[in-house]
Amino acid sequence: MHIARIARVDLSDAETDAFAAQLSSVLEYVSILDTADVAGVEPTCYTVPAHDPLRDDTEIPSLAVDTLLQNGPVVKKGHFAVPKVIGSKAGV
Repeated sequence: MHIARIARVDLSDAETDAFAAQLSSVLEYVSILDTADVAGVEPTCYTVPAHDPLRDDTEIPSLAVDTLLQNGPVVKKGHFAVPKVIGSKAGV
């Protein structure tokens, strides 16, 4: 009942009894884990070896602007030209 009151959970007496039994079961299991021999085991916060999956950050030359602009349907003043969508009156 105390934990339910702290969590501000309204439980019936039957629910309180069921949850108390489940919590007791969990605590019993934890006490079994406490008996494990961990002498010589280093504490860790990782379950797998730490590694860096990222590639090296190496600088490579990019494509020329003219080559890139060939992919656009409309090019104006060295930029892709797209229809105006902000402030347009289309569809109004």
